Amino acid sequence: MAGVLLTACGESGSSGTGGGQAAGTSASGDTCAPVAGEQLVVLEDDQQLQNADNIVPAVNLATAQANPALLPALDAVSAALTTQELIELNAAVDLERQSAEDVAATWVEENVDTAALEQGSGPVVVGGANFTESTILANVYADVLRAAGFDASVREVGNRELYLPALISGSELQVFPEYLSTATEFLNRQVNGSDAEPVASGDVQETVSALQPLAEQAGLVFGEPSEAADQNAFAVTRAFADQVGVSTLSELADACGDGSLVLGGPTECPDRPFCQPGLEETYGLQFESFRELDAGGPLTKAALQQGEISIGLVFSSDGALAQ
Repeated sequence: MAGVLLTACGESGSSGTGGGQAAGTSASGDTCAPVAGEQLVVLEDDQQLQNADNIVPAVNLATAQANPALLPALDAVSAALTTQELIELNAAVDLERQSAEDVAATWVEENVDTAALEQGSGPVVVGGANFTESTILANVYADVLRAAGFDASVREVGNRELYLPALISGSELQVFPEYLSTATEFLNRQVNGSDAEPVASGDVQETVSALQPLAEQAGLVFGEPSEAADQNAFAVTRAFADQVGVSTLSELADACGDGSLVLGGPTECPDRPFCQPGLEETYGLQFESFRELDAGGPLTKAALQQGEISIGLVFSSDGALAQ
């Protein structure tokens, strides 16, 4: 998902680069200096700078219409899946080296009342992209569909440009775990042209409303979005959050508005609207400096843990955020 999210940063949102004035009373520079610590926490994006990339089931429209039990089964996953659980699922595979199949099966057993699912039948192929989270989610979907009577299997696929046509045709794939805003903008460009005005936002329901007609035109239908989201996020160490007393980006702006923060992220962060310019414009944050690292990867996380940066770009469902 990391590559998709980073691309989205440059395609949507404001393109301004000016920084606003921070609100509230600022703490001293020493108080807001980087604080080393192993545990990382994401600060809540309480003003919805990022687009809502909640996990949502995408289904071939003809398949959904022919199998009325299919979407309700997938919606049962959405009803139970949270971002914290997605973090723990990713951690179980990436950090604890469990198999995606075993992790998915355990989660379904513990979180979905499979006995209550409406029953269907017939073969269904669930696609999964070749990264941990997508593989886990594809197996979760397949397990729930099997419990609902379908002959479900999982197929690893490539990028969205390759798998979405297969999902639309329904010949090779019928189901895919998607990301709400990213899928919305992809279909928006497909239906309305490459220069189409963005329609996704940080509001889940508004984005769902924008997605529905685009999906219908493409021959797809989407289920209910889950609370779980994998999107750009900004993390600090738990030690920093406790010292400064912050849990949201607005609180960080109130506490550290004097420009003493050190921001870390990918090379393009100072120019991307969902990264440094967005933090400046939406929250009024100011930064002492920017450190060029990576997009939510090991360099950014290590710099946070070692106290080299105050705040860094991560991805909200990263297994490294497991408590």
